[in-house]
Amino acid sequence: MAEAIELKAWARGRTGTGGAREVRREGRVPGIIYGGKDEPQNIALESKEISKQIQTGHFQSTIFMIDMEGTKVRVIPRDVQLDPVRDFPLHVDFMRLAKDAKVTVDVPVHFLNEPASPGLKRGGVLNVVRHDIPVRCPADSIPESFEIDLTGLEIGDSIHISSVKMPEGVVPTITDRDFTIATIVGQKAEESEEEAERAEAPEGAEDEDEDKEDKEKKE
Repeated sequence: MAEAIELKAWARGRTGTGGAREVRREGRVPGIIYGGKDEPQNIALESKEISKQIQTGHFQSTIFMIDMEGTKVRVIPRDVQLDPVRDFPLHVDFMRLAKDAKVTVDVPVHFLNEPASPGLKRGGVLNVVRHDIPVRCPADSIPESFEIDLTGLEIGDSIHISSVKMPEGVVPTITDRDFTIATIVGQKAEESEEEAERAEAPEGAEDEDEDKEDKEKKE
């Protein structure tokens, strides 16, 4: 639960496609701050700094303090548009946060102690169903991640949301079931597929021989 990270921003007057392109040519990213009682504010941010924050993997669950020419606003990212080819940020939406605001965010999952899992040691595979867990919590208490210990887990064991320890005030948004986060699976299914392919190979070879014999008879 880290403190708010400060970002420098500048107000931008020109909006629309032309205004956004102009901002990008200056090495900045167009964005907007909305929410609360104030009007939406169009802003520009340093492209390098935004890219750096996005690469952390938890950009949209991080609280930022935007310093816009001396005026500071506490926000959380709500949407990021990335270039589909070069993967750099094109636009960022931020939502203002009140003092006691609660937010819904996706918190990343980190798996620990893989070498201490007997199932993985015997060739099992960690099948991750959810890389993030959606939760609702106070904006000042967003977990940086959830750590899941794999110690002692065997092939066939599953990790459910009920086994994840959450800080006070943090609750999952999915409440109608004990959903699965990850399972340690064996490789029998893959081996069965390979065996099936090997079993089909002789049949294919026989078909080719029969076709060859028929062709020779016709000739």
